[in-house]
Amino acid sequence: MDGVAEAVAAWQVVRVPITHPDAARLVDEVQQEYVERYGGPDETPLEPAYFEAPQGAFFVGYLDGVPVATGAWRLRQDLVVDGSDRTAEIKRMYVVRAARGRGLARAMLAHLEETARGTGAEVMVLETGAAQPEAIALYESSGYQRITPFGFYKDSPLVRCFARRLG
Repeated sequence: MDGVAEAVAAWQVVRVPITHPDAARLVDEVQQEYVERYGGPDETPLEPAYFEAPQGAFFVGYLDGVPVATGAWRLRQDLVVDGSDRTAEIKRMYVVRAARGRGLARAMLAHLEETARGTGAEVMVLETGAAQPEAIALYESSGYQRITPFGFYKDSPLVRCFARRLG
């Protein structure tokens, strides 16, 4: 080393409404990625109220003050998974392309699990798709197991659903 200290990027996760301008822009970006990967946007009905306390939460991740990631969860007491109806569903996990490969998705996932657990959730569930192998690899390496499909796309051959019991 030449004695020059490397700058360490500052990572911060902030709870915001899904309608916040940073959240809305990143949700638009993830929808564009769905168009590229699947030929259309995610049409799952989502209401802003799904992500309001105490039923849910929406977060934006900032790297050096720049919004680069999103993640959210909502309680799904209508889903009984692994014997529990204290289930939270992950929604809108996304990291912008320029910030990928830095562990930010894993950090956001851990944040989602921690905050959902704090409201009494016992199991986290999610839907993703076959055209998102990076997401599938993240979830499997984080202890998520495939489950019977649920949700808006449950009948799609491309849907992949996962769950993990929170410790």
